[in-house]
Amino acid sequence: MQLPYWGLFLAMAMAFVFTLPVGIITATTNTTPGLNIITEMVIGYIMPGKPLANVVFKTYGYMSMTQAITFLSDFKLGYYMKIPPRSMFIAQLVGSVIANASYFWTAWWLLTDVPHICDTNQLPDDTPWTCPSDSVFFSASVIWGVVGPARMFGPGSIYAGLNYFFLLGLLAPAVVYLFHRLFPEKKWIPLINFPVIFGSSGSMPPNKAINYNCWFIVGFVVNYWVFKHHKQWWGRYAYVMSAALDAGTSFMGVVAFFALGNYNIYSVNWWGGVTEDYCPLAKCPTEPGAFIPKGCPELH
Repeated sequence: MQLPYWGLFLAMAMAFVFTLPVGIITATTNTTPGLNIITEMVIGYIMPGKPLANVVFKTYGYMSMTQAITFLSDFKLGYYMKIPPRSMFIAQLVGSVIANASYFWTAWWLLTDVPHICDTNQLPDDTPWTCPSDSVFFSASVIWGVVGPARMFGPGSIYAGLNYFFLLGLLAPAVVYLFHRLFPEKKWIPLINFPVIFGSSGSMPPNKAINYNCWFIVGFVVNYWVFKHHKQWWGRYAYVMSAALDAGTSFMGVVAFFALGNYNIYSVNWWGGVTEDYCPLAKCPTEPGAFIPKGCPELH
């Protein structure tokens, strides 16, 4: 897989180091920043031109931390529900084995039984098998593994300016802390959370504007308006409703698959579910001289 043995230990070490700070962010904001970019950048500098090593390193580094925080979140829920830690751990192990077996066989079945899966050039327009997350994963392997961060983001490259965001992310929380100390009477200043603001953009591919709008509307109504005017209701039902929304979405996904898929209906035509998300130029190249696909303007 192009990754030497020490690469696995390095990935696990990064996951171990970042679990605590990212866990603090998760506990306070309910969002979990991923290590996918930092792991891709590290191994991309160490082993450029090896995409398989890049994705394997990212998977072990990123997913190990994510799963650790997920397990910790489960333990926290079990603590609140007075579930013994040993019983909780056994349930996690059994659930992990069942889930991994189910995911593996489902992926194997889809890859062998769905013609042209993930190939948008050969699939019909209304097909659900476009694999947006997998396309992002593949694109990342090309950017960070084949091309490499030194050529994409190094000195003199076209995207070298993006490195300043590392400095911005380091200084932004310090600025909020400074202003909070200078103006303690302003209660809204400590509510500014830059890990949430900056981290939210990490899910934009493949998520679209409709996803963010739904999240914002539900979050604003429940955690601001309801919390402000009906705190007793919020304290009793907010987290239950959050779990119900997640479970309802998963359940309806299964129902819709069997109810509509049997009639070869793979998508519902409505204003919030269009493929291009009302931005047909989003996939058009902006570099002069690049290949111009059909429907894109030519830049000079």
